[in-house]
Amino acid sequence: MVKPTVAIVGRPNVGKSTIFNRVVGERISIVEDTSGVTRDRIYADAEWLGREFALIDTGGITMEDEPLSVQIRQQAQIAIEEADVIIMMTSVKEGVTYEDEQVAPILFKSGKPVILAVNKTDNPEIRNEIYEFYSLGLGEPYPISGAHGLGLGDVLDEVIKHLPDNVESDYDEETIKFSVIGRPNVGKSSLVNAIIGEERVIVSNIAGTTREAVDTRFHTKDGRDFVVIDTAGMRKRGKIYESTEKYSVLRALRAIERSDVVLCVINAEEGIREQDKHVFGYAHDAGKGIIIVVNKWDTVEKETNTMKEFELDVRDEFQYLKYAPIVFVSAITKKRLHLLPERIADVFMNRNLRIQSSTLNDVVMDAVATNPTPTDKGRRLKIYYTTQVAVSPPTFVIFVNDPELLHFSYARFLENRFRDTFNFEGTPIRIIPRRRK
Repeated sequence: MVKPTVAIVGRPNVGKSTIFNRVVGERISIVEDTSGVTRDRIYADAEWLGREFALIDTGGITMEDEPLSVQIRQQAQIAIEEADVIIMMTSVKEGVTYEDEQVAPILFKSGKPVILAVNKTDNPEIRNEIYEFYSLGLGEPYPISGAHGLGLGDVLDEVIKHLPDNVESDYDEETIKFSVIGRPNVGKSSLVNAIIGEERVIVSNIAGTTREAVDTRFHTKDGRDFVVIDTAGMRKRGKIYESTEKYSVLRALRAIERSDVVLCVINAEEGIREQDKHVFGYAHDAGKGIIIVVNKWDTVEKETNTMKEFELDVRDEFQYLKYAPIVFVSAITKKRLHLLPERIADVFMNRNLRIQSSTLNDVVMDAVATNPTPTDKGRRLKIYYTTQVAVSPPTFVIFVNDPELLHFSYARFLENRFRDTFNFEGTPIRIIPRRRK
């Protein structure tokens, strides 16, 4: 299911990030603070009155060396292309500014629903000053206070009135959906073309549910059914798309959301970059199956241990992806390319693996016997029962005497024991402690 998208647009210092964090709520802090992940949050899942949507803070997308008014117009353009509904943020303290007057007509002409929010109206006396914002031509201005959360419910009520229905996937459960993500120039398009060219039996292009995306369906000779989820705009070129790393991340997030398995591509010539950590971290958080693909391996000068050393570097830089297999390929020479469909299918199967509760509890009991549960202030963690409650990714609930006693390190120990016992290669695992009632 593809969630609709809402974007927040506006000039600096009107409180976009404050509103973003308030709407997203504690979901943003639930994401584990994982070693090796560095990113600024510009995209997160949100919910209001039972409607789920993705929220984008375009203020986090800055265009280097551009005047302020140009940057804001470009951010508005991004919002128009990516969002179903747009929240335009202004501030009552500065009134209607030149930048506001520049952006409003662009949003109006887009035909997208635009909700005008006037921030910093903490004082009821100031609320009378919001009427000048009618001059922007975007309809009724909604007074809000990001600092105190006042009026935000009215804005969100208006947002969900205009959200389109969630789009169901057209593909059946047996079809393996994968996407290819990574920085520009890592060879994503050539890798996709090479996989399809190598493995193609039947190919069909299908309009994807993401704007401007075209998914490609193909069948391998052994009868497996795959769909390459296109990163919308992967072939696009233009100043907005290439002037900021965060925008390419935003494009990849849509593809990640629709995928079962994500190929995280590294350019062997350039090595690992910080932006790789940004985008790969989102795939991990989303619970997708992950394969790390080192492309352009044919161009690297090799000695006896070159591959082993590169693999150790990847493991060191992406400690949170220790479960992901690494495949060294060349889209140009087709070296090891035949391994990818098989690996994708294996990871897909592992991500949907379900373990019987009796077997699971035997593993946990053996683990506790090997490494007794920790104590905290004289209280020892007691594990009563473990059960798997979901797949995609495999999710386990552990019933305990006190969830706070299950420290991160012991949860990691149990995860490692599960991985040693069952084949969860390529998929993250989620462990949720619950108090036994």
